Amino acid sequence: MNLKVIAFDADDTLWINETYFDETEKKFCGLMEDYLSHQGISQELFKVEIDNLKLYGYGIKGYILSMIEAAMNISNNTIPIEIIEKIIQYGKELLEKPIILLDGVEETLEALHGKYKLVVATKGDLLDQRRKLHNSGLGHYFHHIEVMSDKQEIDYSDLIKRLEIQPEEFFMIGNSLKSDVLPVLAIGGHAVHIPFHTTWAHEKIEHKVEHVNFSAFEKITEVLKRLE
Repeated sequence: MNLKVIAFDADDTLWINETYFDETEKKFCGLMEDYLSHQGISQELFKVEIDNLKLYGYGIKGYILSMIEAAMNISNNTIPIEIIEKIIQYGKELLEKPIILLDGVEETLEALHGKYKLVVATKGDLLDQRRKLHNSGLGHYFHHIEVMSDKQEIDYSDLIKRLEIQPEEFFMIGNSLKSDVLPVLAIGGHAVHIPFHTTWAHEKIEHKVEHVNFSAFEKITEVLKRLE
């Protein structure tokens, strides 16, 4: 491989993220349980989230708005203002969660730093992702941070053009097969999947990935063997 850029997804690849969303969703279900079962509440929230992606994109702020909308739908617009206030509080708490690095992340970045151009390629809210990167203490390892509105083939192609490299010189590491692997492989890049124990339903795929440019490891440090 003639690699020039190694890109890392951020949430659930560099640090914990989905765990916090799961905790918040459980609190939201508890808040709304007088109206519907927890399963029904989760289903309605997910539906609203997906419907709103085209408007809000990915990130906590859109999630807060989706929780409020789901609460209004579930209650047939009778939700008390106190519940809305509680949902906003949950969202703010989500924005202030501590950054907990995943095992092996800093070791891996330390080993690769200086050998390749390292970038963060992640979805989400720009302000929030920059905050998390700053608070993580990892910022000095990265040449560039790209907060993408989505992770489709066109988004990666645009990123590669901005980095002034060819697709075969790009190597993506992430926890989502749907967002971090498949589109990169489709444009001729290399991709590695590092699973996280919790995956948002929207990021799941049903088929097995088989491709000459694809690898899957259990721990991020195993990527170093692939790059030797």
